[in-house]
Amino acid sequence: MRITGRTRIMFILADAVDHIVGSHVLNEAFERDGLDIAVSPLSVAPSDLEAMVGMIRKLGNVAGFGVTIPHKSVVARHLGAVTPEAEAIGAVNFVRRDEDGRLTGHNIDGEGFVAGLRASGVEPKGLRVLQVGAGGVGKAIAHGLAAEGVRSIDLVNRDAARAASLGTAVTGRFAGTVVRTSADIADVRETDFDLVINATALGMHAGDALPVPEHFIVEGATVAEVVMRPAVTPLLELAAARRCRTIPGSAMMEPQPALVARFLGLA
Repeated sequence: MRITGRTRIMFILADAVDHIVGSHVLNEAFERDGLDIAVSPLSVAPSDLEAMVGMIRKLGNVAGFGVTIPHKSVVARHLGAVTPEAEAIGAVNFVRRDEDGRLTGHNIDGEGFVAGLRASGVEPKGLRVLQVGAGGVGKAIAHGLAAEGVRSIDLVNRDAARAASLGTAVTGRFAGTVVRTSADIADVRETDFDLVINATALGMHAGDALPVPEHFIVEGATVAEVVMRPAVTPLLELAAARRCRTIPGSAMMEPQPALVARFLGLA
């Protein structure tokens, strides 16, 4: 990659960045498409997020930045505006910097996840979904799936209030999708789901517990991850052994460079 004074710069803000592969995916795609953009992760502690966003606002060659764990749900308070989609989801994963320094947040995780499903041969409409996790990425995925007409979502999150809030937000926008929420996956009685999603960080580190008990991983189901490293998590390994269709975390990221370039006005 040739980086000059004409190159537009992007960052990906996270607290600890060793798990990030999105910068590589974006850089490869932008170079392939002939876009003069360079992307780098930045390790930013939560206590430093406001100062970092304020600094980016002043940097004239920065096109924008991505946002990931743990900043997605809080970065909006430091921005000038958010899109309707990001407002509904309550989380931001990309921010555009305009020439005057104005920062606008958006969320393309749901759109990217759905595009990744379709690229793997899975059509969301009518599916019965079990989703574990209601954080920033989980919010986007639930909204994205409901927008595509899934039949139901059983949503599990340790924070019951967060799960309930997401369920209310999703059904408020998409009345055709039934959402059931709980704080404990042991309370989920149905086991025969069409699509099982891990929208938590479990599986990122050696020794992590499975995010979904084994009895939910049934032959014929599709099992999808948001964890990108390792590429094959223990959950996906189990799912493959049980003859499930598996979709790695990278599938959600692969459609995103085009979505990002369009949002930032670079394509």
